Amino acid sequence: MEPSTSCPAATPLVKRPFHVLVGVTGSVAALKLPLLVSQLLDIPGLEVAVVTTERAKHFYSPQDIPVTLYSDADEWEMWKCRSDPVLHIDLRRWADLMLVAPLDANTLGKVASGICDNLLTCIIRAWDCHKPLLFCPAMNTVMWEHPITAQQVGQLKAFGYVEIPCVAKKLVCGDQESEREHKQGEQQAEEEGKQAPC
Repeated sequence: MEPSTSCPAATPLVKRPFHVLVGVTGSVAALKLPLLVSQLLDIPGLEVAVVTTERAKHFYSPQDIPVTLYSDADEWEMWKCRSDPVLHIDLRRWADLMLVAPLDANTLGKVASGICDNLLTCIIRAWDCHKPLLFCPAMNTVMWEHPITAQQVGQLKAFGYVEIPCVAKKLVCGDQESEREHKQGEQQAEEEGKQAPC
């Protein structure tokens, strides 16, 4: 008996790309979005798409982003009636991993509170917590040091999201964050994370 051509063992397995969804918010650190996407695309086997907030668009040119770029308008233009796809759900299903970089103070507060008033925050609210979600807070030092920030970062960690800590450096506004201030913020966020309910 000859092997059937439909036998799964006779068909070579084609490995699909690993899907990374990058979320970008309205921090000045969004200037680095083209570099981030370029470096992700250098990793073999990755497929990348970007979701932007409206405020983030101020910091980069869409022509510098060589992947599909989604914004709020795409969500509303795609859906006309009940049978149409819902973009934030489709993107949540598509992605294997979500990376929110940068995560500004405004969006941090929204996500910690469950507010979902744009495409990006709707994706995060609908996120499958069995898949990794990484977030990179980026804000001015005095915003970072506000007591609510540690609580909000702790809340995101309680959801199971992974923080990529911010770095101490000279900020675009001219302020300089000291390493001591940075470490204090990290420790405070860690303590709040331990106290946050699961």
